[in-house]
Amino acid sequence: MRPRRFYLFFPPAVVKRERNGIEYGIGAIPLGGYVKIPGMHRPASGDLDAHTGPAREQAPWLEREHEPVRRALEEERLDDARAALGHVREAVGRADLTDGARRSAERGIADLDDALSDDAYWRAKAWKKIAVIFAGPATNLVFAVALLAAVFMIGVPANVSRTVENVVGDSPALEAGLQPGDTIVAIDGRRVTGETISEAIRASDGEPITLTVVREGRPTELEPARPLRTEGVYRLGFELRPTYESFGPVESVELAFRDIWRVTEATGSALARLVTGDSRDEISSPVGIVQGSSEALDFSVTVYLRILALISLSLAILNLLPLLPLDGGHIAFSVIEAVRGRAIPRVAYERFSLVGIALVLFLFFIGLSNDVNRLNGG
Repeated sequence: MRPRRFYLFFPPAVVKRERNGIEYGIGAIPLGGYVKIPGMHRPASGDLDAHTGPAREQAPWLEREHEPVRRALEEERLDDARAALGHVREAVGRADLTDGARRSAERGIADLDDALSDDAYWRAKAWKKIAVIFAGPATNLVFAVALLAAVFMIGVPANVSRTVENVVGDSPALEAGLQPGDTIVAIDGRRVTGETISEAIRASDGEPITLTVVREGRPTELEPARPLRTEGVYRLGFELRPTYESFGPVESVELAFRDIWRVTEATGSALARLVTGDSRDEISSPVGIVQGSSEALDFSVTVYLRILALISLSLAILNLLPLLPLDGGHIAFSVIEAVRGRAIPRVAYERFSLVGIALVLFLFFIGLSNDVNRLNGG
């Protein structure tokens, strides 16, 4: 199957160029990509009428040129339909039409000609159609693996050290005299590790505690500080410096696949719980994605890359849901057609597409409402 258009982003085109019969371009809507594959559905008798209505109103004599095409399609004489379509193209070229009616008619003729061509999608074997449709989600998956592997090669937090990275302003830790670079060695006289510092502070139940730190090589006991309850736990208001570990290329790819499997399981579980409403607040829209990505970029480049990889993976998973017009829906219908041994009628595609679009919009509006509530502090 040779695509007719291949765009980065969605049309209308900002720039475009035709090469070897394929129109390459960059679209004005920066949401993914667009590939026009010829003949996604078996042509039907009314396909041409949908685009040539204005032309037939302005030049009624075009109606008799359409009739041979309709009749041939109804009788499934596809070669005859394509030959008759050539006469329609010539007739439209001679007709006195407005620019809009002519463009619409020419687009309808081109689309039907694509659907009747030998390289039309609907003519291909089931495994070829599945391979073509799966290419999109597969690209998202490969992109996610590559980004996660890069993160593991750059380095990921391994353990938390006892060294203070920064101290929050107007916090109990700042009042007690804690400074960035201090190494916490004890709390209330009991030695602690990087992993047990938070546990000791949370276990204080808000009672004053005393930190012992090493500063410039000398042990120093700070003033007692009373932890504040924040988001349900007691905190003093400081961050510890993490230690990082990097991996080789092969191990990084293995770790990336492990992360992807865990996220896929969690996403599948969340979608299953959505039926009962338990995971409603876990859904986000592009608004939340942009906000989360911006916050991640402020934190560190590796966290941003990790978020970007998970977004790409989420797109792959969403696209593989067996709903039309998502890729998973086309794959499911290709399997059904292979089992039936014949194509599914166009009307069935259209009806299931309406259901799929409704469900996708439902998910979008749930995510949007969640994001608006979060932005408003709800």
